[in-house]
Amino acid sequence: MTPAMVHYYFKTRDQLLDLLIEERFLPVRVSVESVFKAHADDPVAAITQLVQRFMDIAAEHPWFAPLWIREVISENGLLKQQIRKRLGDANQHSMLESIARWQTEGRLNADLEPSLVFLSLLGLTILPLTAARTWRKDPVLGQLGAKEITRHALALLGYGIGPQRPTSKKH
Repeated sequence: MTPAMVHYYFKTRDQLLDLLIEERFLPVRVSVESVFKAHADDPVAAITQLVQRFMDIAAEHPWFAPLWIREVISENGLLKQQIRKRLGDANQHSMLESIARWQTEGRLNADLEPSLVFLSLLGLTILPLTAARTWRKDPVLGQLGAKEITRHALALLGYGIGPQRPTSKKH
């Protein structure tokens, strides 16, 4: 595709970004939202399923993880600005309210900061998947894939997402 063809079909950059959001990011967002709806009363299941959903999305759409890191998490990403403008913050607020409700109900660790849960999950899943491309030639890291990253993320979360901190045994 040539730049002239892009300009023919998309008169502005916003039109191109809107189509990208509509066709590529909106289905991902709906998929993530469905996890919270399906597990409205079980935060451990919701968060565990969300980790798996991130990994499934990244496996199904190899472009997703690097694009998300570069364009949505970065401070000046054009896609981030367009997503916020187009979709607003209602989804984010809804997930934060679920997390806060679970904490109030004693179903989720009260020490978690609700606004960092989603970012932490992305850091445990999407960031390693993005970095994995550069690990291919590393003799140790080159063996890591989605299965290992998922297992690792869920192991790290195992005690942190429960309703209470594990108690340490005194000897």
